[in-house]
This record gives sequence, C-alpha cells and structure tokens, in this order.
Amino acid sequence: MRKLVYYVGVSLDGYIAGPGHEIDFFPFGDEKQTAEYMKWLPAHYPETIPSFARDQFGIADAPNKRFDTLVMGRGTYVPGLDAGYTSPYAHLRQYVVSTTTPSDIDPAVTVVDSDPLGLVRELKKEEGGLDVWLCGGGRLAGALLPEIDELVIKSYPVLAGAGIRVVDGEFSPTLFDVTDRVSFDSGITVTSFTRR
Repeated sequence: MRKLVYYVGVSLDGYIAGPGHEIDFFPFGDEKQTAEYMKWLPAHYPETIPSFARDQFGIADAPNKRFDTLVMGRGTYVPGLDAGYTSPYAHLRQYVVSTTTPSDIDPAVTVVDSDPLGLVRELKKEEGGLDVWLCGGGRLAGALLPEIDELVIKSYPVLAGAGIRVVDGEFSPTLFDVTDRVSFDSGITVTSFTRR
C-alpha cells in the first residue's frame, strides 16, 4: 500500500511558515553550505522541487524517486499561484484541499472541497505507483494525522516565534521512530520518521 509522507521544512519552534505564509526566513548557511544542501536535495527528493525550478537544478527530466502524487492545502498552494503558477508541480498528480479555490483553476490540479481523509485513503489504496507527499499545511496535516505514515522533517536552525504550525489539529499524541538522519554544516538536519 502507498504511504502518506509529510515532507516539510520546520523551524526549531515548530513552524512551517510565518504568519503570512513566508518561508524566506529559513537559513541555508553560507555559499558553500547552501551548495552542499542544494546538491543533496535534488539527488534524494527531486520531485519536491517545483516544476518551474527544475531546470536550474539540472533535473528537468529527472524521474520521480519517492512521490508521484501530492496533497496540499490552499495556504501552501497560494504562494505559487500568486507567482503565476497554477500547476506548481506539473510532474506530479496534484490535489489541493480547499473550499475557496475554483475547481477549474488548472486542468492538472484537482481541487477537493471536502473529506481530505477520504481522499488520502483512496490514494493510498491505489495499486502500484509511488508514495503520496503531504506538502502542507499545518491544518491539513492535523486533519490527516490518522493517515500519516512517515515524516521527513527538514529542521532549520531558526526560531520563528509565530506562524503556521507543523501540525495544527486536535490533541492526539502519535508516536514515530527515527529511521534516518542527515546533518549539514549549516545546522539543517533532515530526519525521517516512521509511524509506530
């Protein structure tokens, strides 16, 4: 069965974005440290790089390694939309969970206006294929917590103080085991967790 994997960047105090959905406060380090991280990222998770940026990483035609489908909330979708990208991950099947996004926004994007749990359960039952990437945001992660099988947390050495929490839902302690960890000189760590 396919897995739902929450792959996301997080501040030390548990925020995936600032109050206005900003993510530019996440530090990558100096030039050498940034280059090290930017070399690792497309080698391990090429499909998580938006379609419009794949050329600059030299992975325009790279096959997907881990995910072939993504699910995101409206707050995660809007920054790309504001920049003119109605299909930010054209190399993936894209689902946007939203009650306010028009259903005909782009033929490559499926807008789901209710029951994200039902959607994810159906996606996970599909035969073959790669895993499903939960791209964000925090409220959607809270709603989908019962179905999250794995976490890939990119932890950045910064405190945000306020913003959008990594999971914004009901109190529901859920245990995960560490399965892998990669550390970079910049202070960024990428930790993989599997649900117990």
